[in-house]
Amino acid sequence: MALEITDATFEEVVLKSDKPVLVDFWAAWCGPCRQVGPIIEEISGEYDGKAVVGKVDVDANQEFAAKYGVRNIPTVLVFQNGEIVGRQVGASPKNVYTDAIDSLL
Repeated sequence: MALEITDATFEEVVLKSDKPVLVDFWAAWCGPCRQVGPIIEEISGEYDGKAVVGKVDVDANQEFAAKYGVRNIPTVLVFQNGEIVGRQVGASPKNVYTDAIDSLL
């Protein structure tokens, strides 16, 4: 199950992680986000222990969405050592996300 990441937990969960982190910025009303959601959940299970996979609801948590320039959703950011190393805007096939994580493992 993908982690629910909030503005309060973002720094600890994402920026201080010693593993690659994939973060899905989404909202409940967003159609393409609902397409990406099950893919993110699947990836979360497959990469358990190897990478952190989480979701940020941009309606409830706007601080880091604004900080990282998330203007369209879904936006999936990949972090390593607290830095963005990948960005995918819009719905994409699963392999786009898994390739981004695999390149960091």
